[in-house]
Amino acid sequence: MTSVINLSAKGEPIVCPLPTSEISKKVVCYAKNNAIDFSLSDKSPAATATIPAGAKSVLLLFVAAPKPPDGNAAKPLPWRVLAIEDTPKNFPFGGAYVANLSNNEIRFEIGENKGVLPPDGARGFPIPKQLDAFNMAPLLVETLQEDTWRTTNETSLRFLPGTRYLVFAHSDSASGRTRVNTYQDMEQAAPAKGKAKGAR
Repeated sequence: MTSVINLSAKGEPIVCPLPTSEISKKVVCYAKNNAIDFSLSDKSPAATATIPAGAKSVLLLFVAAPKPPDGNAAKPLPWRVLAIEDTPKNFPFGGAYVANLSNNEIRFEIGENKGVLPPDGARGFPIPKQLDAFNMAPLLVETLQEDTWRTTNETSLRFLPGTRYLVFAHSDSASGRTRVNTYQDMEQAAPAKGKAKGAR
């Protein structure tokens, strides 16, 4: 499994696994000036996550950075990171958070919830009211390509109390095509008084 490393305030390594099929368990990272720096195992820079001011808990979404078209161009950090503050606004109870990290505009439907997101756009949506007998609702994501909407992903999601979804579109680093990943996560319990939740 791929992982990156964050250093604590004392310089001790904090290993942060980057699973591809699920959201990792919570990891408490060290932030300085609203930023978390990550490195690879060889200590070379891997990514920097900018954390919203005042945030106590965030989900960090790591996406492989595209390779520069010119071999002589400055090499970017290997990972691009989206920091999502873990709040009811972004994650309405039992709902879904949709982020567009692709180079194209997307439109989508989650049950009766519909929206359009430009590149780098994101927002949270409540749990669909129109669920079938198995508590499922359709998910449809389309990508705008040359003035034509093309289906990128079509599936169904099961919405249950205590769970939520992270849905994000991204540009495949190899083909350049828009891909959609969907992750189910458990709702986060409120932190104990006086204790802050760490970043994931």
